[in-house]
Amino acid sequence: MSLQCGIVGLPNVGKSTLFNCLSNAKAQSANFPFCTIEPNVGVITVPDDRLTRLVEMCQPKSVVPATVEIVDIAGLVKGASKGEGLGNKFLANIRETDAIIHVLRCFDDDNITHVDGSVDPVRDKEIIDYELQLKDLETVESRLAKTIKAAQTGGDKTARLQADVLQRYKEALDKGLPARSVKFETADEQKFARELFLLTAKPVLYVCNVDDASAVNGNKYVDAVREAIKDEDAQLLIVAAATESDIAELDTWEERQEFLQEIGLEESGVARLIRAAYNLLDLQTFFTAGSDEVRAWTFMRGSKAPRCAGIIHTDFEKGFIRAEVIKYDDYVNLGGETAVKEAGKMGIEGKEYVVQDGDIMHFRFNV
Repeated sequence: MSLQCGIVGLPNVGKSTLFNCLSNAKAQSANFPFCTIEPNVGVITVPDDRLTRLVEMCQPKSVVPATVEIVDIAGLVKGASKGEGLGNKFLANIRETDAIIHVLRCFDDDNITHVDGSVDPVRDKEIIDYELQLKDLETVESRLAKTIKAAQTGGDKTARLQADVLQRYKEALDKGLPARSVKFETADEQKFARELFLLTAKPVLYVCNVDDASAVNGNKYVDAVREAIKDEDAQLLIVAAATESDIAELDTWEERQEFLQEIGLEESGVARLIRAAYNLLDLQTFFTAGSDEVRAWTFMRGSKAPRCAGIIHTDFEKGFIRAEVIKYDDYVNLGGETAVKEAGKMGIEGKEYVVQDGDIMHFRFNV
């Protein structure tokens, strides 16, 4: 599934350092703006203790985890919506992503230059928000004039619906609100809204990049960001990118766990960030498990059984007959598929079954 999260932020806030921790791809990280010009793409494994437990139980010949794509995009500056700096390239790259990881600098360090001369994550956030909103407003206004004319002169019901959607977006953007703050009730409205591909309609995760001492509880900068986004439909995560870089250099899992315990963390910020990105894209996981392979399959939340079957192979969806479903907890607690069947815990589901996160699936089909 080729959904992507784009890492964005002002120059020198720690985007590429964070990306390097996430991925084996080593984006250039330097103390000057625009060191990342072409977007770097990393395919990142999603940490999942359930997969580890299934592997322990099945001892398969191969293991395939779930993955998520992360894109490191060049830093944005004021005037990007008008083409300043690498603005046009930035906006084109971010438009192609499905969700945004917005990195904010929440640490003091005289050795790392801030593009605006001082540390103020709320101001930094507002700079990018403003540029994205301006671009969205330009998109909305250019469509709105034509759509209103079609609605008035032709009596077109579709044009009237589209004009209403565009008008509601314009009102929100004029107030400095992101497009994602506007909610639509009907399927037709939601479909047209998606087709606009507005930048500020994308789900967003704010990552506060802090110093080592603030990795657990945050600091005054994090508190300010949390207050600034309290009315947004957005998430916040605290990560110490420099510390994560140190952790990534350690050779063994035991060494990394010992390091985390020393600074008071149960798991790395990178692991938490990957899972948060996966959730941000509204993705969930079902499993197939056996002696040949244990595999985590990625699907969109709310998908029905035939669509999930099609993720494995299109023939599975075309010829779908039924799905045999085992709940993860039953599989683990009872000791495997045979025991689940004997206990009468295997579910037989049809085309309307909505697959749940963690389901262990076997699809029956006929083509």
